[in-house]
Amino acid sequence: MCVVSTMLAAVLGAHCGATHPSAPRPGTAVAAGKSGAGARVASNILRGDYAGSESCARCHADVFSAWRNSPMHLMTRLPAGAGIHAPFSADPGQSPPTFHFKEDTARLVERDGERYVDLTSAQYGDHRYRITRVIGGRYREDFAGVEVGGGDARELLLPVSYVFETRSFRLKGYSVLVGERPGLRAGGVWSETCVFCHNTVPYFDALWGELAGPGAPTYQGTVVDRLLPRDRRWRYDVGADGDALLRSAVAGEVAAVGGTPPRDGDDRRGVIAHGIRELRSRFGARDFVEIGIGCEACHGGSREHVVDPRVHPDFGPRSAFLNVRPEAGGDVTRAEQVNRVCARCHQVLFSRYPYTWEGEGRRGGKPGGSSITSGEARDFLLGGCARQMSCATCHDPHTEDRRADLDRLATTAGNAVCVRCHPQYAPAPALAAHAHHDPTGAGGSCIACHMPKKNMGLGYALTRYHRIGLPDDPARVERDRPIECALCHTNKTVADLVGKMEAWWGRKYDRAALANLYGTVEARPLQATLMRGKAHEQAVAVAVLGDARRKEALPGIARQLVNPFPLVRYYAKRAVDALADRPCPIDLDRTTAEIVAAARACVPAAFPEPAAAALPAKPRTRTDDTDED
Repeated sequence: MCVVSTMLAAVLGAHCGATHPSAPRPGTAVAAGKSGAGARVASNILRGDYAGSESCARCHADVFSAWRNSPMHLMTRLPAGAGIHAPFSADPGQSPPTFHFKEDTARLVERDGERYVDLTSAQYGDHRYRITRVIGGRYREDFAGVEVGGGDARELLLPVSYVFETRSFRLKGYSVLVGERPGLRAGGVWSETCVFCHNTVPYFDALWGELAGPGAPTYQGTVVDRLLPRDRRWRYDVGADGDALLRSAVAGEVAAVGGTPPRDGDDRRGVIAHGIRELRSRFGARDFVEIGIGCEACHGGSREHVVDPRVHPDFGPRSAFLNVRPEAGGDVTRAEQVNRVCARCHQVLFSRYPYTWEGEGRRGGKPGGSSITSGEARDFLLGGCARQMSCATCHDPHTEDRRADLDRLATTAGNAVCVRCHPQYAPAPALAAHAHHDPTGAGGSCIACHMPKKNMGLGYALTRYHRIGLPDDPARVERDRPIECALCHTNKTVADLVGKMEAWWGRKYDRAALANLYGTVEARPLQATLMRGKAHEQAVAVAVLGDARRKEALPGIARQLVNPFPLVRYYAKRAVDALADRPCPIDLDRTTAEIVAAARACVPAAFPEPAAAALPAKPRTRTDDTDED
């Protein structure tokens, strides 16, 4: 990020659809007047601290080129000229691509260079939306749009997603654990729901809730620490002499988005609460540093570095009024700083699903792990390696990870990452003694046991739980289904598996707790999880049994086609297709009663009772669009 200062004015004009960052504040071009090797920017969170990604291109051409076409950078894009995977029909003589959901339809059409989604709904009426934003680009695409001819000029999230894995449409919202929706309607104002993580904005704006403390007005800005145990949290404090600087910074940002300044008599909390309300109602695309994920979304505002390359960017948030420190004390490693940057966005819990990965209640004061994709960095912070290893150890933040590279990490060749800190397990005999498996086989892979595939991905396949820990941890064995060893040993009983773990690692497990989970310790964990598990646990059992071709589990898997949480149904459909003797034409976008009828015709043993008696109870969760990722 080093461009000579005479280039600065030219490159700042390249921000895609954003206003120009304000000029540098006097006296802050170099940190505390210092320069030379090792100097760090004095401030990197305020709007004036940002220079824009184009400023990085001249000195970091290779990285910039790779990043420019990466899915992360293209997380949000304007439809004009964008590469879009979802099919839109421009031929008025042909039927446009259509998503049928229950009795409603969404048609994707293109006219005169513009793309539209036409919604037809018996319950919500007919509406046409002009696409204004394309969101996502690695696993699926979502859309925001403005209603044509409507009185509401706001950009709304549209109810249709295009999933790359299956090249098919899905209701937006069904990528997370929400209950069944009745029909198709636009919902959620785009600028109020997903823009802070899908674009580059001043990081200061995301800190306000943390600086205000408990009870602050809610908005999309948040810091990961409230979702961590106390011994893993950082504190974000304003120094004793920082109130005036903070007030000025809030007032400046509120003015930048067109709001009214806080009142003179307000205390710190009042100032920030006022600012949050102004951001929530006024922040829009014009207020981005840039559309999509820019360099400074991770590296922090780097205008000082652009002016003087000897002043380095910093992953940690910095400002004259801000003090950031671990709540439990101690130093901060570079890996922790990098992981905190990733966790600014990859921290999603969807807390309206009431259970943690560890099987506890989300609202019981124990944040626990996430059971779906988008919480990986936050889950990683919960584990044992977050001080020594960063997300970038395995993932390239500047381009799209190659599938082959990720697959290699899950083999014994990938153990090279782990033995950097655990060299005692590098020799094959030592690994065999530690893992109790063939050190050259699948059981000799470190992450096979320490990062099990027990999370629900954005497609229809399981992904790895990123809380690196021990497979024999009692919390993981006695609280969450299925036992991780069952992911490979699909036909073993609970007693078989825990008996081995006790013999190998000297643990002692609560048989009563296990019997409570599985019904009996003589049960097979996967099959018992199908019958007794929570939704996220059932999805894991469904996927593993399907991949293992356990045909005897087909009736139990087929019953999950009407799971109260529709996301689980997609996992079940994939498994049923793999196990059934003949194709099963089951349309998961029909009503639950229709799905039962179609599934009974394909797997009679799954639904022997009348359809009405087979319908599951509706989950007691809210199902509004604020649960989107």
